Amino acid sequence: MTTARTVSFTRMEEGTREDYELLDRLAEEQTAALPDRVLESLRGLAGSFDGYPVDRLTHSLQSATRAARDGRDEEYVVCALLHDIGDMLAPWNHSDFAASVLRPYVSEENWWMVKHHGIFQGYYYFHHLGGDRNERERYRDHPCYERTVEFCALYDQNCFDPDYDHLPLEHFEPMVRRIFARSPFAGQNVTAA
Repeated sequence: MTTARTVSFTRMEEGTREDYELLDRLAEEQTAALPDRVLESLRGLAGSFDGYPVDRLTHSLQSATRAARDGRDEEYVVCALLHDIGDMLAPWNHSDFAASVLRPYVSEENWWMVKHHGIFQGYYYFHHLGGDRNERERYRDHPCYERTVEFCALYDQNCFDPDYDHLPLEHFEPMVRRIFARSPFAGQNVTAA
């Protein structure tokens, strides 16, 4: 039995115009709640990752606080806040995870920076684990190379300080809500990685 909030089909090829209009309306409702889910995922980083002097939530708050105090624009600050949001669900490709969440709502430059920060961050430690700290050099000619080097230097590698006076998540919540209230991909020239 179907209800007013359930489609009539069990196979997409059997869907009607009314079914897909319903799904479109429900998708709008789901999208409107996206900032709440993003903030909840961020809160879920509290207590994560043993071994560091701070958890991933504190790391993220330090990153966003430093970016805000340096006068970075709101979009950049939100990218700093969310750059490690994928650590718990995608530990080996957390940069891709975070970038995928942000991509429809941020500039291509900020998306690229978040997507590649994991490789760029490796400059600080890959060599200690037998890897190539200069792996980021394969992107040397990319227009966002310097932006990503700077992000890692100023707002990532130095954000593990238990004594840093970071701002609380509540300070950034309105920013997150404004960024995710944007029309997806508005004005973006979306290209491949």
